[in-house]
Amino acid sequence: MEKRSPLQIIKPYVAVFDGPLMVIVGLILLTSSVTLYSAGIDFPGRIEDHLRNILISLLMMWITALVPPQKLMRLAVPLYVLGIVLLVAVAAFGLIRNGARRWVDIGVVIQPSEIMKIAMPLMLAWFFQKREGLTRWREFVIAGLLLLVPVALIMRQPDLGTALLVLAAGFYVIFFAGLSWKIMVAGLITVLASLPIAWNMLHDYQRGRVMTLIDPTTDPLGKGFHIIQSTIAIGSGGLTGKGWLHGTQAHLEFIPERTTDFIFAVYSEEFGLIGNLVLLALYLLLIIRGMMIAAGAATLFSRLLAGALTMMFFTYAFVNMGMVSGILPVVGVPLPFFSYGGTAFVTLGLGVGMLMSIQRHRKLIQS
Repeated sequence: MEKRSPLQIIKPYVAVFDGPLMVIVGLILLTSSVTLYSAGIDFPGRIEDHLRNILISLLMMWITALVPPQKLMRLAVPLYVLGIVLLVAVAAFGLIRNGARRWVDIGVVIQPSEIMKIAMPLMLAWFFQKREGLTRWREFVIAGLLLLVPVALIMRQPDLGTALLVLAAGFYVIFFAGLSWKIMVAGLITVLASLPIAWNMLHDYQRGRVMTLIDPTTDPLGKGFHIIQSTIAIGSGGLTGKGWLHGTQAHLEFIPERTTDFIFAVYSEEFGLIGNLVLLALYLLLIIRGMMIAAGAATLFSRLLAGALTMMFFTYAFVNMGMVSGILPVVGVPLPFFSYGGTAFVTLGLGVGMLMSIQRHRKLIQS
C-alpha cells in the first residue's frame, strides 16, 4: 500500500473550503487580529479569546460547507419554528440585562435573535423554492408576514441592531425572488408616511441615538461621546495612519467599545485612508465572490440563500462603518469577521459555510 504524504491526507479536508472566499475571509481575519491586538492591549486575554472565536468560526464554516444545500433546506422550517418559540419564550420569561430582555435560560443562556439571522433567509428561500413559478402577490404577502413576526419580537426586546439585520436578510430573499419595483416604491412611501408613528414607538434611548446622529455636540459627554470620539479617530488617521499600536484615541481610552462595535475607528486611526481603502476592497471582493456563487447556484433555493447571505455581509459592514463614521445611528452592529465577539463569529461562520456548501455541491453536480 502506497504511503500518502501529509499534504495528500490534508487535501480532502482543505478542499471543502472555497479557495477565493477563504483567501478573502482569511485576509480580513488577519487584519482584524492585528487591529484587535492593538485595541485590546489593555484587556488581558482579549486577543486569545479572539483567536479562539476565529477557530470556532472556521470550524463552523468547515462543518456547514460539508452539508449539501438539500439538507440545509430541510432545516429551514424546524430552525425557523425553534427561533420563533424561543423569541416568544424571551418575551414571556427572558433574562433582563442592561434594561433589555434578549436572553433565555434553557440550561444554557442563549440569545434566540441570533438564530434568526440564519433561520430567516433559510426559511424564505425554502418558501420560494416550494412555490417556484408561483410568485404572485399572495406569496410576497405571506413571505412578508413570515419576516415581520420575528422582527417585531426582536424589536420588542428591544434590539434594533439585530432586528435590522434580520429584516435585511429576509428582505434580500424577497427582493431576489422577484419583488416588483412598484411594490417596493409603494412600501417606501408607506414607511415614510408612518415615520411619525414609528418615532413615537421607539424607546427613549433609540430616539436619543437618532437625535445624537443629527447633532452629537448637543450631548458631547453623554450620548454623543461615541460618535464624536470615533470621528476624531478616523480623521486623525490621515492618509497613512499613526501606525500600529500608536493610535492615541484608542490607547488613551477615548474610544468606547473599541474592541467590538467601534474597532473600525481604531483601525482607521492606525492605518489611515489607505488602510480603509484596503479593507473596503476586501469586503467588496467578499460581496463579489458571494454574488458569483449565487449566480452559479444550481437551484432557486441556493441562489436566493447565497444572494441574501452575501448582502447580509454587506449590511453588517455598511451599517457598522456608517455608525462609526457618524452617518448612521449607533445600533450595535459588529464589523463582520473584525469586531470581537463569539456569537457574531459563529453566525458569520455559518453564513460563509453555506456559501461554500452551495459552491462545492454545484461543482459536484457538474462533475
